Amino acid sequence: MATQSFPTQAKIVIVGGGIAGCSVAYHLAKLGQTDVVLLEQGKLTSGTTWHAAGLVGQMRPNRNMTRMSKYGIELYSTLEAETGLATGWKQCGSVNVARTPERMKVLRKQIALARSFGVEVHEITPQEVGERAPLLRTDDLAGGIWIPGDGKANPADLCMSLAKGARLHGIKIFEDIEVTGVDLNEGRVQGVKTKQGDIQCDILVNCAGQWARQFGQLAGVNVPLYSAEHFYIVTDKIEGIHPMWPVVRDPDGYIYYKEEVGGLVMGGFEPVAKPWNVHPIPSTFQFELLGEDWDQFEIDAKRHSPHALFGNSQSQNVAQWT
Repeated sequence: MATQSFPTQAKIVIVGGGIAGCSVAYHLAKLGQTDVVLLEQGKLTSGTTWHAAGLVGQMRPNRNMTRMSKYGIELYSTLEAETGLATGWKQCGSVNVARTPERMKVLRKQIALARSFGVEVHEITPQEVGERAPLLRTDDLAGGIWIPGDGKANPADLCMSLAKGARLHGIKIFEDIEVTGVDLNEGRVQGVKTKQGDIQCDILVNCAGQWARQFGQLAGVNVPLYSAEHFYIVTDKIEGIHPMWPVVRDPDGYIYYKEEVGGLVMGGFEPVAKPWNVHPIPSTFQFELLGEDWDQFEIDAKRHSPHALFGNSQSQNVAQWT
């Protein structure tokens, strides 16, 4: 394939080649906008997308966000046929559990809201929770909900599939291009600066992920985004766990579970997140993990233990993501 020449102008420049940037490029192409250039400072999927869990849920706080989530599921199920690249999409459904009657009241309100948005969702008993997600302790649950249309995808594969779809429609994508400045004229963007040359543009789209705040500052724009550290545990293979094992969310424990290569991933979201105090975030932080912080993780571990899924014979590997 012939090497693309680096452009000097485009109608639209997208900065960031993760899932957000590649999705914007793909959908602009679908809308007929092909004078588009996407710039990625490292490699496609690196950074925020590579650290993502890949959970796909439909329950959202408003109608438009729910419509977007439902559309995403429809897209993920057909994108592989369009581009020839797998997305890792599996419609395995999801189970949300309630440890208390108060939480169950919240889930029932969410059921009513989700149904009003057209999402199929069912209230289920603790016994039915156990039937949907074997190995999960259920004797101290108040109930749960089952959303059959939810699922999971492989973020990196999905990103590459969207990128190929964009390229098929004429979008130009360049890797290893770091944007170093933004040209402004009376507060309006008129181009970007890179070490490979400048590109004039009418529209600039910030899809820089965890670098979005730093990139926004180049244009004098404040992006209220800050990276935080979260732990996850990856187990060895567990008998009875299969690729269609549902995603499980435990909002009382700030924890989710999903199947991963025959085992389980358990990820935690603490009520008080730990900021990743690094500024500026280096452009080379792409396919890397952070070191362990057991004191921070202990918050999740204690909440996790009443619903432990792992036997003593299962080894556990710990990593972090931002």
